[in-house]
Amino acid sequence: MRIAKVIGRVWATRKLPDLEGLKLLILQPMEVTGSRPQGDFLVAADSQQAGAGELVYYVTSKEASFPFDRKFTALDAAVVGHIDRIDL
Repeated sequence: MRIAKVIGRVWATRKLPDLEGLKLLILQPMEVTGSRPQGDFLVAADSQQAGAGELVYYVTSKEASFPFDRKFTALDAAVVGHIDRIDL
């Protein structure tokens, strides 16, 4: 799992049928402390009703399709939880 900050949302009027009804978020990956950006932006499907400015954790690859009630959803990344606090 990786940490990111939600910085926006993607609106798509045409998409694959497997993606219908999924909210797509723009994420900025963050360092483990959650305080500094790390890497390029990415788009992830939202399984947790996250909003702009929130810290979340996400998964990539095949695991990105696991949170959704579909046999297989073609995804590269998915938000799977909210981060309330980070203690190091």
